[in-house]
Amino acid sequence: METKKPNPLGTFAVLLVLIGIWQTVHLLNSAALGSPVTTVQGLWQMMGTASFWIDVTETGRALIYSLVIAVAGGIALGLALGANRLAAKVAEPILVNLYSLPKVTLYPLVLLIFGLGLASKVAFGVMHGLIPILIFTMNGVLQIKPVYFRAAQAMHLSRRQIALRVVLPAVLPEVLSGVRLGFSLSLLGVLIGEMFASQKGLGHQLSNAMNLGNIDTLMSIALFLMLFALLGNALLSTFSRRLPHPPLRSP
Repeated sequence: METKKPNPLGTFAVLLVLIGIWQTVHLLNSAALGSPVTTVQGLWQMMGTASFWIDVTETGRALIYSLVIAVAGGIALGLALGANRLAAKVAEPILVNLYSLPKVTLYPLVLLIFGLGLASKVAFGVMHGLIPILIFTMNGVLQIKPVYFRAAQAMHLSRRQIALRVVLPAVLPEVLSGVRLGFSLSLLGVLIGEMFASQKGLGHQLSNAMNLGNIDTLMSIALFLMLFALLGNALLSTFSRRLPHPPLRSP
């Protein structure tokens, strides 16, 4: 199946509409929302300070650790559950219900186990990002046509060969879709962790800006995070479109 390429003109039009809405809301209530121009100027000034990049580094470090654990754990568990249809059918509703649970309610438990600092932020990021990757991977395995496994067994392929030649090409697009979602959610989890109990990071700066009512700082950091999330998702989406999509799925 051919993947549609994004339309640059359509994307540009959507951005113009969003900026127009942003400016309109600012004109209606300037105390609650900074203007696009003021926000960009504030972000540019912040990016010229060393403290801003220290916070970016702190958040980035926690995000990288969270993603590594979430991706590795999600793929491993997804492959294990997907290999057993009964286990997958039992696990899926449990995972969905766990994911719908508000993670903030578990933060006191996370702090009790991991304490203050980097470990708790990483744990909170993993809690947000692991389950989507797991579910996407598991469903990718379940959708592989059984005839391909029977053909692999008839050709006396080893488990390693089946994994590399049958399972991996089939689940890779699903895994990347899960990683795209897990990336954004892990970032959200890390930021929430920094807002609750941290003295460093962009989440901590967001919390300070909210407590002080500093709308300009709040909007500038939010703009930076939005641009970072969009860039990360765009890179993952581009990589996913370049992958071959073999017809290994059940109809």
